[in-house]
Amino acid sequence: MEHNNNQRSIGDLATLDYKETRAKRDDRLFLLLSIFIGVLSGFLVGCLRMSINWLTVLLREGDFSLHRIRLLLVPALAGILIATLTRYVFPTVDGSGVNQTRAAMYIHDGYISVRTMIGKFLLSAIAIGSGFSLGPEDSSLQIGAAVASIIGRRSGLPRERLRILAPVGAAAGLAAAFNAPISAILFVIEEVIGQWTSVVLGSIVSAAVASVVVAQWFWGADPPFRVPSVELRGPRELIAYAVLGVGGGIAALYFSKALSYLRPALRRQPSWARILHPPLAGLLVGAIGYFGLPQVMGAGYGSIDQAMHGQFALKMLLLLAVFKIIATIVSFSSGTPGGLFAPTLFAGAMLGAAIGSIEMHFFPSLSGSVAMYALVGMGVLFAAFLRAPLTSIFMVLEVSGNYSIIVPVLVANTIAYFVSRALQPVSIFELLTQQDGMLLPSMDEQRE
Repeated sequence: MEHNNNQRSIGDLATLDYKETRAKRDDRLFLLLSIFIGVLSGFLVGCLRMSINWLTVLLREGDFSLHRIRLLLVPALAGILIATLTRYVFPTVDGSGVNQTRAAMYIHDGYISVRTMIGKFLLSAIAIGSGFSLGPEDSSLQIGAAVASIIGRRSGLPRERLRILAPVGAAAGLAAAFNAPISAILFVIEEVIGQWTSVVLGSIVSAAVASVVVAQWFWGADPPFRVPSVELRGPRELIAYAVLGVGGGIAALYFSKALSYLRPALRRQPSWARILHPPLAGLLVGAIGYFGLPQVMGAGYGSIDQAMHGQFALKMLLLLAVFKIIATIVSFSSGTPGGLFAPTLFAGAMLGAAIGSIEMHFFPSLSGSVAMYALVGMGVLFAAFLRAPLTSIFMVLEVSGNYSIIVPVLVANTIAYFVSRALQPVSIFELLTQQDGMLLPSMDEQRE
């Protein structure tokens, strides 16, 4: 009996050693795969950005007599193509990609198909390049997650490892799109994964850094915007930024309410009618551009840069903020693939610059520069509408390359976040999840 017990103990120890050795080997493989995922995601996102830029120049910015009429026709014609491909070839690519990535992680064991990745790349490039008011960042997040899913399946990772590989790829894709690894890491932790271990966090960081290194090979290491010199001149200015935070929270409420109403209303339409939504949305967005506001078309990063340099009057800033939100609601609700990040930054920058202009006129002793208001406004609407408070703070710092504005950003973003939560308890991503009939954990509730 004692001999048998000794044999059993030796066998148990051998099994335990094997499991520990296997776990360490899986950890090393997971980390190496994360770096490879980051490299490949950075390359694909760089190609996506180049494709969008090329299509924008080809379809909307040519210098010939039909330029203005193209603003009206190109998005509508692109909408026909997008609707056809979405219905018959790529039925899983509509939406931003954030909730789809969360669903892949929590419901489908990290599975995202090759077809979804190809469709997301192709249709997002067509949509944004033709003028739909959407951004490439959310799509880049899902493309990165799809890269991770494909590589994980080919590597034979166990199910629990494959499931948590999706947020690693998501961080890589988003980091490459923003050229901001810290913001991407924080967003994935805040809105996709919700919790993490040291191995997962190390893999997310490795993938994000690797993807940014590759992405910078495409467009350099400079921040996305040419931010003028800005600084906080005194504590009294924080009053003005607090007002901006309240304004951002209220604007986020209307943005969220309109999107949560129109999107399900369109999705309840019969299938034959839903195929008309993208071309009609493209026609409406094109009409906004045709009749005087072409800045709202596409991602709009160039216009954000102009707002920071004071190139828009107050009336124009307000018009751009309002019609960008309208164009985004229509574009996104139509089922056209593309994201909400860039439009939120655009509307926030215009809103911030507008509120700053008003305060500078009536209370010159309390206000700073228009550029600083535009920068803070980007983070304010991001925090209030997308409900990612930590990400919004570091995102502004990374995209501007200026860490001297951290106090105004902290004050305004925090106020905007809590005002938005008080007015609209359910976050936009949770609303979209409910509309899609998925049961996913609420990241907003987990942060409590």
